[in-house]
Amino acid sequence: MDTAMDVVQLSRLQFGLTAMYHFLFVPLTLGLAVLLGIMESVYVMTGREIWRQMTKFWGVLFGINFAMGVATGITMEFQFGMNWAYYSHYVGDVFGAPLAIEGLMAFFLEATFIGLFFFGWDRLSKVAHLAVTWMVALGSNLSALWILIANGWMQHPVGSAFNPDTMRMEVTDFQAVIFNPVAQAKFVHTVSAGYVTGAMFVLAISALYLLLGRHVELAKRSMTVAASFGLAAALSVVVLGDESGYTAGENQKMKIAAIEAMWHTEPAPASFTLFGLPNQETRQTDYEIKVPWMLGLIATRSISKEVPGIIDLVDHAKTRIRSGLIAYDALDKLRADRNDPAAKVALAANSDDLGYALLLKKERPDIKNATDADVEKAAWSTVPAVSPLFWSFRVMVGLGFFFILLFGVGFYLASRRRLTTSRAFLWVALLSLPLPWIAAELGWFVAEVGRQPWVIEGVLPTFMAVSSLSATNVMTTLVGFVLFYSVLLIVDIYLMIKAIRLGPAAPHPQSSLPPAVSAAVAAE
Repeated sequence: MDTAMDVVQLSRLQFGLTAMYHFLFVPLTLGLAVLLGIMESVYVMTGREIWRQMTKFWGVLFGINFAMGVATGITMEFQFGMNWAYYSHYVGDVFGAPLAIEGLMAFFLEATFIGLFFFGWDRLSKVAHLAVTWMVALGSNLSALWILIANGWMQHPVGSAFNPDTMRMEVTDFQAVIFNPVAQAKFVHTVSAGYVTGAMFVLAISALYLLLGRHVELAKRSMTVAASFGLAAALSVVVLGDESGYTAGENQKMKIAAIEAMWHTEPAPASFTLFGLPNQETRQTDYEIKVPWMLGLIATRSISKEVPGIIDLVDHAKTRIRSGLIAYDALDKLRADRNDPAAKVALAANSDDLGYALLLKKERPDIKNATDADVEKAAWSTVPAVSPLFWSFRVMVGLGFFFILLFGVGFYLASRRRLTTSRAFLWVALLSLPLPWIAAELGWFVAEVGRQPWVIEGVLPTFMAVSSLSATNVMTTLVGFVLFYSVLLIVDIYLMIKAIRLGPAAPHPQSSLPPAVSAAVAAE
């Protein structure tokens, strides 16, 4: 059992590291793609060469980032077969469909039009190339949509059912899978966060140019676009984050209780804990500072519905574990006699809780002989790591409000034409460059750690989903991935810095000149 748990933890660590590393590139891809579309739209409408120059410059940085994102995304998907074989077997019929559509519809669309974006400047008309740029942005967003539909199903598995004949989860309503409220809320929230990341990247690099007095005209215009777009995106993140909180309050009550470190159910409307020190051993939160009514409004959008606490949810989990044991017993009987009518009725009545019974397999293989102590321990295993979730959520939310303030100030300065004179703002913008990535990674941490111990919420425990590998095998691939990704990160940073130091290419009229002539003209 200890060895198996080592494999589980190593597999989780490997997938977590690769997923969070991959997500370093995804939000910038989403944000820059739309910003490129905005900049080129201005170029097509005005015909001013500076906007074409801006689009091509930021497009180079977009291309570097996109290439790295593809490389890391492919290796991440391989892990479903390598490290999570039982997961792929058990839910592959449901989970695989959105991933396949993402590859066929979104990735090929995005990859095809990216080639046209870079090589079609002098081969396509202005309007045709603009359409290509917006198709790149559309492909990026569609890719995120299908990935988040798959992930949303893991958080809230709708439109599917367990088939006792195949011993697998199968799709019963694909429309429900697509329009899963959790997936839709995650999509708009995640995409808006990507827009903030793209806007912050353009804002920070433009601030660097203005501080150095280089490429001033390009930097001022880029910064104005970034501040305007970033302000709208940052406001959207907060509003759409509220929607994510509401859907989690409806469908993932334990996640909300853990994020709030709320051990006991509070009478409606529940208070939001602004500050506190969660203690998972004593099952209480010390030094709490609360905001009345706020959690009730976020999680239930009412002042009359209560938000259940961790202890009450654990008690509910005990009930579901015992119900799941009935389903598990019925499934055993159906294996012996597929026509047992009583077993069919018992399984149908309790199949929604089968996953809760599987939690007992972490304690003992013969779960039908589980004791009350086993049930108690399994029920408490449904509580994720409270303190990390509590603080990660608050840092993420705090950064979200900081982005609104920063972009708001930038928008004001841009409208007053004071960007170049406010060096304090330029320094703050530059130093804020890594913050959107920190917020995005914390958001994914909250989303994924918050649903533990489930790989599929309420259906399949994480420890059951791994492949039959040795800890040595997983450790070897983990080390290999870390080394490989470290090299990729160094290459990415080097290429980004090199492109930023070189700055935008010469204006279009000089673009066809030989390099030596272009250099001589630039020197003059």
